[in-house]
Amino acid sequence: MAETITHNIDDLSQFALDVIHRCGQEAMNYYGKGNPNLKFDEELVTQAEIHLSEFFKKELESKYPEHLIFSNTPQKRDYRHDQKRYLWIFDPLDGLSNFQAGIPIWGISLALIENFWPVFGAVYMPATGDLFHARAGAKAFRNNKPIQISTKENVNDESILFIYSRFHHDFHSSFPGKIFNMGSTAAHICYIAMGRAEVAITSHESYRGLAASQIIIEAAGGKIFKMDGSNFHLGDYLDGQKIDERLMILAPGIFSQVRNCIQQAE
Repeated sequence: MAETITHNIDDLSQFALDVIHRCGQEAMNYYGKGNPNLKFDEELVTQAEIHLSEFFKKELESKYPEHLIFSNTPQKRDYRHDQKRYLWIFDPLDGLSNFQAGIPIWGISLALIENFWPVFGAVYMPATGDLFHARAGAKAFRNNKPIQISTKENVNDESILFIYSRFHHDFHSSFPGKIFNMGSTAAHICYIAMGRAEVAITSHESYRGLAASQIIIEAAGGKIFKMDGSNFHLGDYLDGQKIDERLMILAPGIFSQVRNCIQQAE
């Protein structure tokens, strides 16, 4: 029988916070250095993503050599007792256009699951110094300060809705407040978690892109729904497939009100 090896959650969480901060320092060496003659410098972004992924891999191998890193291939779902039951989900860059252009709304995400149960999630935005993190089922934090979603029971003209780039091709909106796209899904979700906005609608996301953000938003009191109001199960996408359906992130109590403001475009 395989030996049961456990790690203290404090140690795992501290490793995650330390390594994502170091990854952020590495990312700043590429930040804003896109070719100004190109609308999007794919070469720079690719170099940065490869470097950050390799950097994280080396850091993890040094600290926890038996732990696994998520890849876009089906994950074995058998229950394990050894260290290989720990799976890290690292997203080197969210908000690619902002990153290469020198716009500070971008981030690095890191999540840990144990036998497919969420343990810890962190999103670091190096250009602004914001580090969002949470343990599953516990409080969410921005740096060292606890955060929670807005306690508003209704949306109004001061409410904020974050959208994806082609939102207006897919939906008509009568949302009463302000509508923005800040170019980073992870940032959108974290801003909702800290109560600075009420709702976000996302499209074409991935397991890697949502793993940390979901832990943070749920710890802050929010939730991710499908557009029909049914529950969204991120674990269904552990095989790496794209999440094609649209998702809504907000406080559960205002879902119906917000959904009534969003109509499918014909």
